[in-house]
Amino acid sequence: MNSVAKLAGFFAAHAVWCVADGETLIPLMGFETSDGKRQMHRFMAERIEQGVQDGQARLASNPDRATLGVLVYDGFVTLATGKTDALFVDMRDYGSPSRSVLMAVPYRPASSPQGFAVHHPKFVSFAGPEPDFQAVSEAFFQGVDSHEKGAPIWSQHLDESL
Repeated sequence: MNSVAKLAGFFAAHAVWCVADGETLIPLMGFETSDGKRQMHRFMAERIEQGVQDGQARLASNPDRATLGVLVYDGFVTLATGKTDALFVDMRDYGSPSRSVLMAVPYRPASSPQGFAVHHPKFVSFAGPEPDFQAVSEAFFQGVDSHEKGAPIWSQHLDESL
C-alpha cells in the first residue's frame, strides 16, 4: 500500500495546487505502470459528476494495465463540524490481492472570507487486507512532499483545526 499511497500523495498535492487559487478541479487519474512510468488523465465532461463517474469506471476497469492507480476528485465530506469541501483520493493497488483506500482531504475554498486552507486527510474506507494506516499516512505525505508546486502550497495553507 505504501507505493500507491506515495503516488496518491503526489496527485493529491497536484489537486491542492489546482484548487488553491479557486479553480474547479477537473477529476484526474494518475497511474503507474509496471515499468515505473507515471501518467495522468483528466476527465472533462459537461458536469463534474460525469467526469467523476468516468474516472471511477476507468479506475475500476484499469484499461491501462497499471500496477497502481489514483483518482482525485472534488466533493463534500461530512465532519463533526458539518459539510466541508474535500478532495477525495481513491487509491488502488492492482496487485494480488488488490487493495484500495479512500481518503478525503478537507479544505476551505479560496472564495472563503478566511481564504484557502487544507486540512489533514481522513481515511474514509478500504477494501482488501486492512492497511497499516500509520504507514499509509507517512507514505502519502512523502508523495505530497515530492510535488514541486503542490507541497509548498499544502505546507503554507495547512490548518490543523479539523
